[in-house]
Amino acid sequence: MQNVYRRCCGIDVHKKLIVACFRNGNKAELRKFDTLTSSIKELGNWLLDNKCQMVAMESTGAYWKPIYNILELLNIDVMVVNAHHMKNVPGRKTDVKDAEWIADLLQHGLLKASYIPDREQRELREIVRYRKNLVEERSREINRLEKTLEGANIKLSSFVSNLTGVSSRNILQLALTGEVNEENIESLMHPSMKATKEQLLKAMDGVLSPVQKKLVRAILDHIDDMTRRIQDLDEIIDDQIRDNENLIKNIDALPGIGKRSAEVILAEIGTDMNRFPSAAHLASWSGLCPGNNESAGKRKSGKTTKGNKYLKSTLIQCAKSAIKNKDSFFHAQYQRLVVRRGANRATVAVAHSMLIAIYHILKDGVPFKDLSSDYYTKFNTEAKARYYMKRLRELGVSVPVSLTA
Repeated sequence: MQNVYRRCCGIDVHKKLIVACFRNGNKAELRKFDTLTSSIKELGNWLLDNKCQMVAMESTGAYWKPIYNILELLNIDVMVVNAHHMKNVPGRKTDVKDAEWIADLLQHGLLKASYIPDREQRELREIVRYRKNLVEERSREINRLEKTLEGANIKLSSFVSNLTGVSSRNILQLALTGEVNEENIESLMHPSMKATKEQLLKAMDGVLSPVQKKLVRAILDHIDDMTRRIQDLDEIIDDQIRDNENLIKNIDALPGIGKRSAEVILAEIGTDMNRFPSAAHLASWSGLCPGNNESAGKRKSGKTTKGNKYLKSTLIQCAKSAIKNKDSFFHAQYQRLVVRRGANRATVAVAHSMLIAIYHILKDGVPFKDLSSDYYTKFNTEAKARYYMKRLRELGVSVPVSLTA
């Protein structure tokens, strides 16, 4: 088999141990290092002294990141490979064998590098992902608040849309320190609230024990603390992404996508679309297209791949919001597919279409143009009219219809 790299290195990464196998032609040299910064620099200098052409390692948790960062600073070419793509031979699983196997595959060009963005984008990713996790944790904490109030038979969530809104918080704070009654309830209500004073008084007619009050206070403090942290992260992200504000606005123009979602999308896929040969490659990398499942010449149903979970979950959330806009193409696409394929698959299809639009926005620098909700009705108009006329006749309805161009 032809050698693609004459001098290359395969690295097996662990939390406390690095096993490196350097291959020079048919000769192999093994060394072990710990994961401290000084040892990783020693590894890099060893590779530089041996004029290593390429280094490959598994994407093991977060342990590959410091090694990648330091070798990148030393101008050493590194590829991070999905461990699923290079399974070792069963029965020969050791750290040394893993490193030798990675080096052997790399030397013969049998490894495919994962997409690793530049350092600036990697740092932005970490901040955006942390904010996303905080937002999700705050949502879970709000659910805990509702569960605790339901246990005290306080039905406030049945009459207000947001338990952490200004009016709701004012009512809850008064319930924790005093009593909500007819004299003070009206002063706590926002003028735009749909719930009436009588409804809110009945909703607050529960029994909060002293222990439950302490628990509600702790939950509210936790929610407030996470809200402050999320706002701090928003400021950091705004500062980091200041140079790409126009791209954020272009992505934000899609129905269902807000500014924060646009920041997540840009942080995950980057601004350079040359990394992806086509929109289909980006959709496959994100996990928003079905996998290949073909046998005996027949194409079978293939589930979507795992892909980038942060990008995938964000786009699916945006798709659920986009389909509510009845004047958009995404609503028409969802309605066309949901009958045959179900809600979940139709939503993934809409998310896939949104990602394709984002790809062309970033690659070609063009603004988003909605195809409108009547996009599908423009095709085969006469055939569709004949189909519906036939259905009407089957129902016993006779309607004079003239087909016009």
